[in-house]
Amino acid sequence: MAAPSGDAPEALDPPPVTGSGRFGPPGRPLRRNSFLLGFTGALGVLLAYTLYLGIRNAAGILVLVLIALFLAVGLYPAVARLRRWGLPHGLSVALVALAVLLLLCGGVVALVPPIVTQSGQFIEQLPTLLEELRRSETVNNLVERYDLVQRVQGAVNAETVSRALGGVLGGAQLIFGTIFRILTVLVLTIYFLAYFDRLRALGYALVPRSRRERVQLIGDEILAKVGAYMVGALCIAVLAGLSTFIFALIVGLAYPMALAVVVAVTDLIPQIGATLGALIVTLVGFATDLSAGIACLVFFLVYQQVENYLIYPKVMRRSVHVNEVAALLAALLGVALIGVVGALIAIPTVAAIQLILREVVLPRQQTR
Repeated sequence: MAAPSGDAPEALDPPPVTGSGRFGPPGRPLRRNSFLLGFTGALGVLLAYTLYLGIRNAAGILVLVLIALFLAVGLYPAVARLRRWGLPHGLSVALVALAVLLLLCGGVVALVPPIVTQSGQFIEQLPTLLEELRRSETVNNLVERYDLVQRVQGAVNAETVSRALGGVLGGAQLIFGTIFRILTVLVLTIYFLAYFDRLRALGYALVPRSRRERVQLIGDEILAKVGAYMVGALCIAVLAGLSTFIFALIVGLAYPMALAVVVAVTDLIPQIGATLGALIVTLVGFATDLSAGIACLVFFLVYQQVENYLIYPKVMRRSVHVNEVAALLAALLGVALIGVVGALIAIPTVAAIQLILREVVLPRQQTR
């Protein structure tokens, strides 16, 4: 029997309202016309451009957040170890943060006094150096030939003084800006460590339920690799700094603790950091004595071979399996994009990409 003409078929009934109903039933959907489609597309382009401008203007802060997140992921295994020993979560985070702060203060104490001392010595010896230059016949001949006195007097004017003051203010701004960035990274790292479990759970909750377990397993493996890389890199850097400190004491270089800190910090940079630290110490050795410079050159040539072929494989390759060519390319690309920070996060990023390719992309390609 046919349905009455006044009744609409059941299949054409509107879907039931799924909301709470507090604000009334929803109205009919808007008709799709050319004006609405064009307006929506233009609004999407404008929103994308606004998002691009926001990211570009906040690039500095985003880099600081990335550094803090990277440090938090690397330091969280230490917090987890302290929690397994029975310490509360807050106390574990406080102890790890205190250890990081002590290491940072130790580096500052090792580097700042030599810089201040050498600057003071240079200022004290400056009158003597100027007097020796004034007594030199060669210098006096050059002064008279090129009329250097009048040139210097002409250069010292209001414009030059204003530029010098601008340089001084710029240097002060650079120093205070660096201090602000370091404090910002420390505070963000502590917050990320304190809320690490909640942030990780929130990130996994955003994934659809059907894929959540697999994403969680892969994500935890990536976090473990990043943490293992951080611990391994710190161990290698500390060993390089300790070896440099002992060598500097034996050779008799000035400020061995400061040189050890420089080598340890530069050794954290993949591929090129160890060479950079060795170059700095070797230059200091040649400035001290020719034999000391040659000894530095031989020491770092031997030590880098030991580090590259003995220490690094033992520490790293059991936890972070990264192709050497991929690591080099990633380090160069990271430096080109975001500087030294990009070089620091290059290897764990490559490890994460390799894991995703091996576990997700390649198996999916095999089933097609």
